[in-house]
Amino acid sequence: MGTLDGKVAIITGSARGQGAAEARLFAERGAKVMLTDVLDDEGAKTAASIGASAAYMNLDVTNEDSWSKVIAATVEKFGKVNVLVNNAGIITPAIETHETTLESYTKVINVNQVGVFLGMKAVVNSMKDAGGGSIINIASIDGLTGMYGASAYCASKFAVRGMTKVAALELGKYGIRVNSLHPGGVQTKILADINLTADEAAEAFKAIPLGRIGLPEEMATLAAYLASDDSSYSTGSEFIADGGMTAGFSLDG
Repeated sequence: MGTLDGKVAIITGSARGQGAAEARLFAERGAKVMLTDVLDDEGAKTAASIGASAAYMNLDVTNEDSWSKVIAATVEKFGKVNVLVNNAGIITPAIETHETTLESYTKVINVNQVGVFLGMKAVVNSMKDAGGGSIINIASIDGLTGMYGASAYCASKFAVRGMTKVAALELGKYGIRVNSLHPGGVQTKILADINLTADEAAEAFKAIPLGRIGLPEEMATLAAYLASDDSSYSTGSEFIADGGMTAGFSLDG
């Protein structure tokens, strides 16, 4: 018996990286998984590598009609939807707030914040039909504290944190739990998006308590816990996996 037996999950941004790790682990633990992304070739290959318990669809998380199509297709293929992982997200290279263009700012907000809003909105009726469910919104420790040069990214992740709590208040009566997951640094392509090499990241993360950057599989394990009935009394909460980054300053060494 797997901890996710009987669950049907939609995972956004799951063609690669953390989303792909979540999809693989969910399937290993018994779930049926609809992978979604805008990277169609990679998404289809990832789903195929998982096997019959997975499928792939294109999803523009900023488009309401696109969400409706994914929900309908998932219900048609797997019978229901009772888990949503709002994993899709983008970041731009560091630039100070006064030099950030409105276009750049809005692009990040639309994917990271509006995309989560639309996902939660789209999935509620299906989860009600399924008798309840779990929504996992992937935020960041940058939704708990600031990061230099990342005004839009921090704004979007703080918003995800707040929307999670509102949704938890509103949806608990339907048996729908809503939590946010706040990773620290994770070894994915997002490092390249902020112009940080793997070696530079490894050196930078030596300073945190656990002394290393996180792995996608470690975030997937926490997401799987939140998707499962093992977390049945958790809603409106923030789950942090950051190697101790937000614990405080260390004077050791």
